Amino acid sequence: MPAKKKTEKAPEVKAKLRIKLKAYDHKVIDNSSRQIVDIAARYGAEVLGPVPLPTEILKITVNRSSFVHKDAREQFEMRIHKRLIDILNPNSEILEALRDINLPSGVDITVKI
Repeated sequence: MPAKKKTEKAPEVKAKLRIKLKAYDHKVIDNSSRQIVDIAARYGAEVLGPVPLPTEILKITVNRSSFVHKDAREQFEMRIHKRLIDILNPNSEILEALRDINLPSGVDITVKI
C-alpha cells in the first residue's frame, strides 16, 4: 500500500496592505520604498516588492514665440516614477510604524487595505 503524500498548501493571505508610491525623482522614491520595506521586515511581515511600475511621461509642446517665429517649438516633459509594495498579513505594529513614517516631500503615498 503506497504511503499518502502530504500536500503543502501556501499560507493563506488574510489581509494585504497595498502601498503605491509616486514621485518625480527616482532616487527619492527608491529611498522611500526601502524605508517601507525595512519597517515591514523589522516586524516580520512578508513583503512583495517594490515593483517598479511603468514611468508615466507627460510631454508638453509650446510655441517658442507667439508672433515672428511661429514654427519654432519647445518640448518639455515630466516623468512620474511609480513603485508598488504589497505587505501580506500586516499586524497593528506595522500599521502604527507606517503611520509614523517620515517620507520626503515630493513622494505621494496611497495605502489600500
